[in-house]
Amino acid sequence: MKRKGIGFYLRIYRKILAQDIKSKMSYRADFIISTIGMICTNISGFVGFWIMFRNFPSINGWSYHEMLFLYGFSLISLTPVQCLFDNNWSLRMYVYSGDFIKYCFRPINLFFYYQSEVFDIKGLGQLAFGIGTLAYSWGKIGIGFSPLILLKLIVFLITASLIMIALQNAAAATCFWIQNSFFVLDLVFRFKDYAKYPVTIFSPVFRFIFTFLMPIAFIAYYPSLVILRPDEIPLLSWLSPVIGLIFFYISYKIWMHGAMKYSGTGS
Repeated sequence: MKRKGIGFYLRIYRKILAQDIKSKMSYRADFIISTIGMICTNISGFVGFWIMFRNFPSINGWSYHEMLFLYGFSLISLTPVQCLFDNNWSLRMYVYSGDFIKYCFRPINLFFYYQSEVFDIKGLGQLAFGIGTLAYSWGKIGIGFSPLILLKLIVFLITASLIMIALQNAAAATCFWIQNSFFVLDLVFRFKDYAKYPVTIFSPVFRFIFTFLMPIAFIAYYPSLVILRPDEIPLLSWLSPVIGLIFFYISYKIWMHGAMKYSGTGS
């Protein structure tokens, strides 16, 4: 069979996306309520920062606006997993019911076919809030701007998002082997809340965990230092794009390995 290229998958995804958005927009009230809920959730996080910094002018050398920068950076980098990989939350139900078998007979990549079925449009509200927060803190900190800085920002945001995508892919794929896999996925998802904080405020034990075992420090902290503190960039910040790609590739292989071993209800 002839191998299909990126152009083929982009055309397919555009058609699937159009149909998914049409179906969601037919329930506009649900879309509006969900979007407002997402924005309110992010506003509550913003208010939390504001209340905390009313009592503490800085936390371990990090100012209010620097923390806001991390918060905005994390919201933007988490948007792809929210919008493009939300179907991972339904994977266990498809596997246990036996309905996942329908994805195994299409002449396209199984991972692509399954993930492309759902686009969580309310994640765009999170993206807008993240961009606004990042822009506000950027101006307050007084970071310079140039085409090179913009390129760095885009590259490190994209590669940072691969970490959370990888964690969710791997956690969701446990349903191919573990019956109560929801708890694994939920636990991994909850860890994302720590991504908006600099890893240096945690104890050495948690710094190690958040860097090497559950690498949420690469969702915002390490990649954002390239823009936020260009005079003191650690090696791990420069390596974050490579680390993001490696983790995503590993998670993809885990997901596909489980999917290829799937044989219907009771697998």
